[in-house]
Amino acid sequence: MGRLFSTLIIVIGVLGAIVLSQSLYTVSERQSALVLQFGNPVGVVNEMGADNAGLHFKMPFITQVIYFDKRNIEFDMEPEEIQAADQERLVVDAFLRYRISNPLRFYQTVRDEQGVRGRLRSVMNDSLRGVIASIPSQDVISGQRSELMDRVQEAVESQVRTQDLGIDVIDVRILRADLPPTIAERVFQRMRSEREQEAAGIRAQGDQAAQEIRAEADRDARIIVAEARADAQRLRGEGDGRRNAIYAEAYNRDQEFFSFYRSMLAYENAIQSGTPIVIPPNSEFFEYFGRESGDN
Repeated sequence: MGRLFSTLIIVIGVLGAIVLSQSLYTVSERQSALVLQFGNPVGVVNEMGADNAGLHFKMPFITQVIYFDKRNIEFDMEPEEIQAADQERLVVDAFLRYRISNPLRFYQTVRDEQGVRGRLRSVMNDSLRGVIASIPSQDVISGQRSELMDRVQEAVESQVRTQDLGIDVIDVRILRADLPPTIAERVFQRMRSEREQEAAGIRAQGDQAAQEIRAEADRDARIIVAEARADAQRLRGEGDGRRNAIYAEAYNRDQEFFSFYRSMLAYENAIQSGTPIVIPPNSEFFEYFGRESGDN
């Protein structure tokens, strides 16, 4: 009898422990919990904006608790081939971060993280294709990545709001957007050819500008030389005129001296040049050599 009583006490204690364990549950600060009774939601514990984490009670055996992570969750897409506006195909690798803001709605629409990943894969795929289809591949590859990601995030957020998945989109990022290896070389050759044509055009414009500058410089030089020569001829003419005037004035003052002076200059030039002169002794050229004085 005593042994039976002891066994009964042990059984009751074990059953009590089981019932107690089924009546208590703990919610971490990093979690929210959805409480179900017979499969129907009856409450949410520690949802966004609430602060009621810790130990809680529930109806044993008929109440179920489903936990959801309140932290940011990352969804990484598999690389997809997407066609850009210029019909080039790009391999795009992107990821998304989200958090569960409404556990009840999340459970009703996608049930769990596995379900939401399927929805997000479709949403991301549609948003990326819609945005990249309006942008040339060169812009996607070479730049404008920030603007592109902003547009993709707006498209994703719009679809998530429309579907009311119970989540908030935190961030969308494109890790990589490249040409497939099969066509990368062809596109590279085309881009290099375009750059070479552009460089040739710039060089041609530079050569034309250089020729115009040289032609203008040559024209200015000819004008300057012509003006200088004109000034020189004018100054030379003025000097000759003044010289002739001086000579004329000197001649009128003393004609005999002027003739003598001119003869001396002619002798000096003839002797310095070393040119042989063959003339008769009684020539007028040696008129002053035959005189003992300067008188006629």
